[in-house]
Amino acid sequence: MKKGRYCALMRILVLCTHNSARSQMAEGWLRYWAERMDYPADIWSAGTEKTFVKPDAITVMGEVGIDLSAHTSKTLYDLPDPWHFDLVLTVCDAAAETCPAYPAQTQRLHVSFPDPSGKGLAEWRRVRDALGRMSQHLIQSLKQGQMPGEKGLAEAAGLTQAH
Repeated sequence: MKKGRYCALMRILVLCTHNSARSQMAEGWLRYWAERMDYPADIWSAGTEKTFVKPDAITVMGEVGIDLSAHTSKTLYDLPDPWHFDLVLTVCDAAAETCPAYPAQTQRLHVSFPDPSGKGLAEWRRVRDALGRMSQHLIQSLKQGQMPGEKGLAEAAGLTQAH
């Protein structure tokens, strides 16, 4: 498996539109599973636009022991070395469509999660749990030296992909 440009860590970016909910929760989960499975990774999230981390995202992640309270909404240009990621995962359709072109060695994956914004905490928890299952599957696969496909990630999340 290819290593990151400046370190021996897999560099993973989760990209969404506003970096306020889904990508923040995915970043939290990926860090959680990478640490729990002892998988060295440099994990970031960003949006195509910068806003703020939604309080409901902080609340529901806190319920599972993942603290997002210090997270901030970022764009790609706020990240260190933004053009050198090993894996870019988009978690909403708008971000997948506007994701910038990455060098050929960057693996891109897309799994569309529903936007829980404006909905009750039950929907936030449903999306949180789906992101958690997908993140666990992704880190497990990477630790085994495999790059999972989009279909496998969507199935692990409990989502159905329309193709």
